[in-house]
Amino acid sequence: MSIVLVDVRPREAYEAGHVPGAVHLDTETDLSTIGPDAAVGGRHPLPDDAKLERVFGGAGIGPDSFVLVLDDGSGWAARCWWLLRHVGHDAAGSLDIRTYVGPLSTEPVEPEAVEFHARPRSDDTIEAEEILARLGDGSLTLFDARSRIRWLGEEEPLDPVAGRIPGAHSAPFDEPLPPDAAAAPGPVAYCGSGVSAAVTAQKLIVAGRDDVRLYPGSFSEWCRRPGYPIEKGLPTP
Repeated sequence: MSIVLVDVRPREAYEAGHVPGAVHLDTETDLSTIGPDAAVGGRHPLPDDAKLERVFGGAGIGPDSFVLVLDDGSGWAARCWWLLRHVGHDAAGSLDIRTYVGPLSTEPVEPEAVEFHARPRSDDTIEAEEILARLGDGSLTLFDARSRIRWLGEEEPLDPVAGRIPGAHSAPFDEPLPPDAAAAPGPVAYCGSGVSAAVTAQKLIVAGRDDVRLYPGSFSEWCRRPGYPIEKGLPTP
């Protein structure tokens, strides 16, 4: 098994110094796609399978590759990890490069492209329409990976409306999972645009859940949809 290192930090950080041999993938152009309307897919829509085949194959990721994705705590490494898992490549992990102790390189890495064949899962995402139809359904548990202040609706720096999807539990991606989260029925992770939610999804999967779903459009999509309810403040007991 070969090891492929993938660095998803901003290009300038990568060029300033990366783990030797690490290839760079761009978060906006490689791990997202550009949508005409954030109300359909949110701010970072998922790339389609054909694009992911080109991106991952171009990074030198083959069927026998173990992929280690590096970021600086942004959540994008987990997004890349989740995308790999989404298209059937489970041999992957993620690492915060700030924990790395070793040499760095400024040499660009140009991997040899290989064929990557997507084998997409059909059970790891959920769309806004299903969530709306199941609000209040005890068999679905929503986890909001944004900061608690955004979950409360007290601040919203990126989207036009503050608040959360009704009933969602606060589960900031940079904190431990809430108590009993790993035992929650029907776990669904979302955030602002489907990036940091991948961290929460990853934690739940590592904790043993194989039924975790990601809401790719997340709150950036939800809050732009006319008539979709938004909750603010502390939940009513």
